[in-house]
Amino acid sequence: MARHERWVMLTTLVLLQVVTIVTGVYAVDNDLTLSALTRQPPPAEPTAPPEVPVVTAGPVLAGLAARPGDGPLPTKGTLTRRLTDALGDRALGDRVGAVVVDASTGERVFAANPDAGIVPASTTKVVTSVAALASLGPDTRLATRVVQGGAPGAIVLVGGGDPLLAGPRAKPGSFTDQASMTTLAARTAAALKQRGVAKVTLSYDASLFTGPDVGPGWKPGYIPDGHVARVHALAIDEGRQNPGQNSPRVADPSRHAADAFAGLLKKKGITVAKTVEPARAPAGAAELAKVESAPVYALVEHALTYSDNDLSEALARHVAIKEGQPGSFAGVAKAVPQVLQRVGAGGGIQVYDGSGLSTRNRISAGAMAGLIALAVSPDRPGLHAVASGMPIAGFTGTLGNGRRFTGADSKGQVGLVRAKTGTLNNVSTLAGLTTSKDGRVLAFAFMADKVPVYAEPVLDRLAAIVARA
Repeated sequence: MARHERWVMLTTLVLLQVVTIVTGVYAVDNDLTLSALTRQPPPAEPTAPPEVPVVTAGPVLAGLAARPGDGPLPTKGTLTRRLTDALGDRALGDRVGAVVVDASTGERVFAANPDAGIVPASTTKVVTSVAALASLGPDTRLATRVVQGGAPGAIVLVGGGDPLLAGPRAKPGSFTDQASMTTLAARTAAALKQRGVAKVTLSYDASLFTGPDVGPGWKPGYIPDGHVARVHALAIDEGRQNPGQNSPRVADPSRHAADAFAGLLKKKGITVAKTVEPARAPAGAAELAKVESAPVYALVEHALTYSDNDLSEALARHVAIKEGQPGSFAGVAKAVPQVLQRVGAGGGIQVYDGSGLSTRNRISAGAMAGLIALAVSPDRPGLHAVASGMPIAGFTGTLGNGRRFTGADSKGQVGLVRAKTGTLNNVSTLAGLTTSKDGRVLAFAFMADKVPVYAEPVLDRLAAIVARA
């Protein structure tokens, strides 16, 4: 495949990315924490949501079908020599795993320390995303609901585990599928007025997620520094005090969301009792109103492109619940490997959270590269959002921040690599896919967790070597 043809193919994918991925904001540590997604203003009065066709993730990667025989494999001797030389860079430290596989067949083209469990940082989100797509399905949406309480005039706000639920101060934008607390309040008020109810007591139910709301292996500064919120099933603006990247996280995301909802109801002419407390929604309670998130495939794309910690934690918990486990960190640790085993992924993956903030996570380079190859298989269209969600070198997300693929040994591969980044203290990882110069789709994983210095340029160089193979 000629170089200009590869450029056309990947430029097309960039345009698809613009269409399918919402705008995010770069932040430090573990790659990203994200401000609330943008959205269009809600209608002045609540209306029934329009009937729209369900769009699956299937066609997103039509141009990336990996067909056996789609060009010869790179010469192993040459690729091995170049990668081995680059892996000797002192910036990577003395604990590195590296694997390159042919996405069509799963054959290893290169391997160095392939089975060692490495702290993966944010490349954990690849694992979370595969599990979410395989378990929940690409078209599933997360619903936030309001139901009748157990007493006359009582209503319950029920968290559905959607951290991207937009609060009342979220700025209007272009992402039409984002659920909005303002819309939920408008629909609730309309339903109450239709029933002749103008005064209510409000409680909130965030029991969908259980257990500790801070992950095992998380550093104490992650929440105060704004890299992630406490994990609650009810939250607005990803648990931020105000929409926006640099806003501090609130101490209690569920109460913060419920208080905001009470204020919105009041603006719609509903009197709300002063006390708003947590409570379980009655079993089988009648639903008054609901709003739904974007489909899971779009959430996965967003989580990967912008390395969204909060969204990844929520998706992991939904996987745990779907697989019959508690919606907790412990449930995630049991459910995610269960799903991976079901889809045919091998061992070498141990996770304790969904975002990769946990320093207890361990993933081998062989397992990571194999999982990416699985996700881009033409036989697995439901997993293709993993590939379409990966940042594009020099263009999007954590690879489009002006710092990546800028070296003399990697800038020529801008636009030719899609990969998930990972960064923690002394940890630097990069895992993704590219096409060889002859058009062969290759998946790779480069992972190091004893990094003494800034190592991202070396990882970019490694990925560029694969793209030039």
